[in-house]
Amino acid sequence: MKRNLILTSNLMCLFLIGALCMPTTEIQNVSAEVLDPDLVLYFDYEDFKGGTVVEKSGRGYDGEINGKVTQSNDGKFGKAAHFVTGSFLDLDGPNVKPDDIPTEGMSIVAWIHVEAVADMAIFNARAKDNTWLVHPEARGSGKYRWLNRSPGGATIFDIRAGDNEANEWQHYAGTFSRADGKAILYINGKNVGEEKARVGTPIAPDWGNGARVGYNIDNNRPFAGLMDDLNVWKRGLTAEEVNTIMNDGVEAFLAVEAHGKLATTWGRLKASK
Repeated sequence: MKRNLILTSNLMCLFLIGALCMPTTEIQNVSAEVLDPDLVLYFDYEDFKGGTVVEKSGRGYDGEINGKVTQSNDGKFGKAAHFVTGSFLDLDGPNVKPDDIPTEGMSIVAWIHVEAVADMAIFNARAKDNTWLVHPEARGSGKYRWLNRSPGGATIFDIRAGDNEANEWQHYAGTFSRADGKAILYINGKNVGEEKARVGTPIAPDWGNGARVGYNIDNNRPFAGLMDDLNVWKRGLTAEEVNTIMNDGVEAFLAVEAHGKLATTWGRLKASK
């Protein structure tokens, strides 16, 4: 189980107490909300159902298992997914809603435990114009890679840095903010490389040729090993946010945000009486 389950449970109790005071329509609206407006994908790998892995952002983009992706008890936080070479999760990229596609910024964060120093894709998406729009990877060169491209294939940034290590847990976090014009790659919470945006254009705005976890769309760079707590955001996370997610997990990070939202909601309810 996740290390932050008690914290999340306590916040849920506060939420339920507040919900008792809400009109039914407000409760329905709350239950339908995603966990965070900028969180696009979140796989904690705690729930496998049949041929899918349940996606936890609230957006419903469950991953369809292709090949052999199994649940492991040896996760960094609770359970993890074990990917056999050539296996992946299909996210049905063409049917991801346009509003959920990161264009003004992007962050991809995950714990990985690779079985060899080789080219391995953590996540991959390809636009309908055939642009390879993102490459978060462990590389056979002994480095990690973080890349975004704009419509038409112009490279926004391409960072290759850090020391790719096999057979031990490593925390990968690539961030990019178009507003700041900067991309940063963090490995184990440390900035190992950064680059100013080469062009000012947004990230390509669709995943029309597919989106996968653990394998490129053209069946190259297969991930082999364990992966835990994969989260994809449509903004550039700060160094502090990256480290909070690394140390405490996504749920604890979201719980802190939720606590602020609950306080606001509770104040609004009291004021309305």
